[in-house]
Amino acid sequence: MNKLFCGVLAGLALMGQAGAADLTGDWVFQSAPSFPGFTKMAIRQDASGLHGTITSQWYGDLPMLDLKTVGQGAAGEDLVFHIDNGNPKLKPLDLTLAPDGQGLRLTGQVWYEKQEAAAHRATAAEMAALAFPTYPLPAPVYVPSNGLARTPPMGWSSWNKFAEAIDDKTVREIADALVRSGLRDAGYVYVNIDDGWQGERGADGVLRPNAKFPDMKALADYVHARGLKLGIYSSPGPKSCAGYTGSYGHVEQDARTWADWGIDYLKYDLCSGEGFYHTAETVKATYQQMGAALAAAQSATGRPIVYSLCEYGRFDVGAWGRDVGGNLWRTTGDIEDSYASMSAIGFDKNGVPRHTGPGGWNDPDMLEVGNGGMSVEEYRTHISLWAMMAAPLLMGNDVRAMTRETLALLGNAEVIAVDQDPLGRQGLPVLKRDGTEVWTRPLADGSVAVALFNRTDAPVTLSADWPALGLGDHPRVRDLWAHRSVAPGTAQTVPAHGVVMVRATR
Repeated sequence: MNKLFCGVLAGLALMGQAGAADLTGDWVFQSAPSFPGFTKMAIRQDASGLHGTITSQWYGDLPMLDLKTVGQGAAGEDLVFHIDNGNPKLKPLDLTLAPDGQGLRLTGQVWYEKQEAAAHRATAAEMAALAFPTYPLPAPVYVPSNGLARTPPMGWSSWNKFAEAIDDKTVREIADALVRSGLRDAGYVYVNIDDGWQGERGADGVLRPNAKFPDMKALADYVHARGLKLGIYSSPGPKSCAGYTGSYGHVEQDARTWADWGIDYLKYDLCSGEGFYHTAETVKATYQQMGAALAAAQSATGRPIVYSLCEYGRFDVGAWGRDVGGNLWRTTGDIEDSYASMSAIGFDKNGVPRHTGPGGWNDPDMLEVGNGGMSVEEYRTHISLWAMMAAPLLMGNDVRAMTRETLALLGNAEVIAVDQDPLGRQGLPVLKRDGTEVWTRPLADGSVAVALFNRTDAPVTLSADWPALGLGDHPRVRDLWAHRSVAPGTAQTVPAHGVVMVRATR
């Protein structure tokens, strides 16, 4: 009786959605936009209703969420659904599948990319050929420290200025400019290639660079010969953020390849990996997998690699970043070259202070100094704030063509000394009032870095309460931007969006 009743219900469901029933089955896309690169679909209907899976080159097999029929077109009912790639900040938009007489046509939008693609009914062989591989994640283990980054890493990264339009020639010229400008000697030693260098994998699975980078080993040798270090970029997903090849399924192989090339720094960006790893446990596991792979590559080749975790500050990454072999971890999404973006990150999204210290650092993203979107005063605030936070200092400008003002900002030895202080304590605000903030940071020699920040749109007069800061009534005070001593009782005029940064000694 129960079986018969269930069978009747199932039949009624199918009859009630006859147009939709015609769309069930297996489908393959002839062509689809490269993002997210849809390849096939499997649509089913049973007593519980419609359900399906759509496969993406970026995110693997994704459930077709809220799959339902709508309208009644000339060729039958349409299907509407959406997908979720694991990014909590991106709102998924509806996609539509409409019969077109020959098959199905997909239209809609996936985040920032419009979709239009035709699909035909597929054979079992076609579906099998497009099967998306899956790989197990490792069990939790502790990855020992590589001993690097005892102070926050300093250097240059290609993304903020060049995005994916980066090549071997530009990287070599940047290396030469770091030496010529004196910035290498100021501490900026990492030359980091961000997204856009990756080519395809050979039959052996080894990832080759693309045509813009003909010989990575030779490039590493060139950079090393100038007293600098070379960095590279990848993702735990199948695709990088710009759509290049990621390390998915080839983690250990890639780590060994980079070590063999002579790479000194890896930025590992979650990107399409968020479609597979979007819980605290899976994100930690995938970053642990690469940390262990880098450690194994170091054992095999003697090449230690600074490990930068870029998963946008999710799941309290600073609490476990060291445990997976990390040396720095992003506390936020990408910075933009504007005061609004920089100040929101620096003042409000700077990580948990207790997580930072020698060997592991909160990373509020790269510097925008010199890229033109902020005033000199705002850039001075940018670098002062990063120094007070003990943040990595990774320039993002074209160092081949800097103004004197930009070079003076980036090369200020007294501010750099605060950032690189061996105690490694992150500074904190001790006073916030009417759009102004007073920050302090204890330093290894017993002195204290003090920054008076003005977040308002007009100049303000500020002074420090030295006794309240534990420095007595008459500390020795050194203005780190004016490069001169100042009387401890002197009130400071701080420009709009500006800063006064001093080092005070009892």
